[in-house]
Amino acid sequence: MPRILLLDCKQEISSFNPLKSEYENFHVTRGDEFFAHRGLNTEIGGALSVFEAEQDIEVVPSIAARAGSAGLLSSEGWARLSAEILETVAAKIATCDAVYASLHGAMAAEGELDPEGHLLTEIRRMLGPDKRLVISLDLHGICTDRMLRQINGLTLYHTYPHVDFGDTGARAARLLLRLMANDARPQIARVVIPALVRGDELVTATGCYGDLIRECQRIERDGTALAAGIMIGNPFTDVPELCSQVLVTTEADAASAKREALRLAEEFWPLRHRMQGKLIPLDRAILQARTMKGPLAFTDAADATSSGATGDSNAILRGLADAAYQGRVLAQIVDAPAAKAAHKAGIGAEIDVTLGGSIDPQRYAPMPVRARVKLLSDGKSRLETMQTPLDAGPTAVLTFGNFTVVVLSKTISLFDRAMYYANGCNPRDFDLTVVKSPHTEFHMYDAWVEKNFNIDAPGATSADLPSLGHTICARPMYPMEPDTVFSPEAIVYQREPS
Repeated sequence: MPRILLLDCKQEISSFNPLKSEYENFHVTRGDEFFAHRGLNTEIGGALSVFEAEQDIEVVPSIAARAGSAGLLSSEGWARLSAEILETVAAKIATCDAVYASLHGAMAAEGELDPEGHLLTEIRRMLGPDKRLVISLDLHGICTDRMLRQINGLTLYHTYPHVDFGDTGARAARLLLRLMANDARPQIARVVIPALVRGDELVTATGCYGDLIRECQRIERDGTALAAGIMIGNPFTDVPELCSQVLVTTEADAASAKREALRLAEEFWPLRHRMQGKLIPLDRAILQARTMKGPLAFTDAADATSSGATGDSNAILRGLADAAYQGRVLAQIVDAPAAKAAHKAGIGAEIDVTLGGSIDPQRYAPMPVRARVKLLSDGKSRLETMQTPLDAGPTAVLTFGNFTVVVLSKTISLFDRAMYYANGCNPRDFDLTVVKSPHTEFHMYDAWVEKNFNIDAPGATSADLPSLGHTICARPMYPMEPDTVFSPEAIVYQREPS
C-alpha cells in the first residue's frame, strides 16, 4: 500500500516589520493531530478528502507549523523550527513513497531567505531522487529556483481573497496520485516577471488578474496542463527572488509548458500599471465620509496583519479623532499594554491608556485616550473562511466618545470579521469600520457598505511599494523602476530519474 507523508509549514512575513518572529509564534502539531483538518477548508483538509477516498493509500502525517504573519523569523527561531520539522520528517520518510508539502512561499528568516527551499532540499535528500514530491503554495508566495529543483509538481491558490484553500490541497493530492500512477516526467515551465503588484485589480472575481487566473484554470481543466498559476509574490517579503511569475506544469510536453507560460506572462505584463494600489489621502476620505450616509469602511492595507504588518497603527484612529468625525467608529488595534491595563481594571472601569505604537513606535506615536472598559475576552475565535483557530491573547473592547476599539494583545490575521464578532461587535451597527486587510471577501463589507475607502497610511504593508525601501529583491523591478523592461524567458524544470 503506497504511503504518502504530509507536511504543513506556513508563515508570511514583511521585511519592513521591525518586530522579529520567534519560534513561539508558531502553532505546532504532530501526527494524528493532522486529522483535525478533516472537513475544513484548508490545504491539508482538501488533500485528506482525496487521499482518504482512495482504498489503497495510507496517509502518514508528520508535522504542521503555522504562524501568523509578522516580521523576519529570528535565526534562533528558524534553527529550532527547521530542526524540529526535519527531525520529524526524517523519522517517518524512509517508509514513505511520496510527499505532499503544504507551504506558503513567503517565509524568510535571518540567515535563510528561502526557508521553503531549504526544507525541500533536505526532504528531497531524504526522499531520494525518484519518489514524487508535490507542494502547494499561496499565490502570494515566492517560488524559487531551489524549490523548483526539488519538486515534481505544484498547485497554487486561484482565488484572492483566498477561499480555495481546500481546493488547492485537493488539486495537489490529485496531481500527486497521477504522478505516482505513471512514469511520466512532468515539465514545469517558469517565467519570471519583474513586477510587484497590488490593488483592486487583483481581486480574482472582478479584476484583470482574475481573467488570467481563469485562463490557468481553463488549461488545467481541458488537459493542456496538469497545473497552472500566476504567483504575484508578497511585495513586502524582500528576498532575492521576489517577483511575479507564471508556473505551468505539463505531463511530458516541455514545449506546451513553455508556450502557455510565455503567453500568460506576456498577457500579464501590459496589465502591471492597472495592478497597483489606488490610495486616497486620509483627510480627503474623512471629508467625503462626513457627507455620506454610510455605512463606510476605511481599509488600512498598510497595516495588514495577514501580510506581515504589526497591527498597531493608530493612523486612521488619530486622523478621525483629530478631524472630529462624528459617526460611530469601530476599529481594531494590537496593543498588549492597553489590553493588560483593561483586564487589570475590569469591565466598567475608566482607564487612561495609549493606543497604537506599542510595536512600531517609529511609525506610530502612541495616542492617549481615557476609555471605558466595555468587554473583556480571552481573544480566541475562528477564521470565518477556514474555521481555523485565532488566538489574540487577552483582548478588551474600549469605548471613548464615538469610538469602539477592539484591543488585541497579539498580532493575528484580521482579513475577516472574526475578532469583531467574538468580542460582541457587529460592523453593521457602526457608521465606519476600520479594516486591517487590503481585501476581504465581498460579503463581509463591500456588499453592504456605501463606500470602502483604501486609505493612504504609513505601514509595513503599504501599497505605495516604492516607499517601502526594498534592498534585496532583484532590480530593476516595476514599480520601483517605472521604466523596467521585460524580456520573457521560460525556464523548464524536469527531475530526471537516477
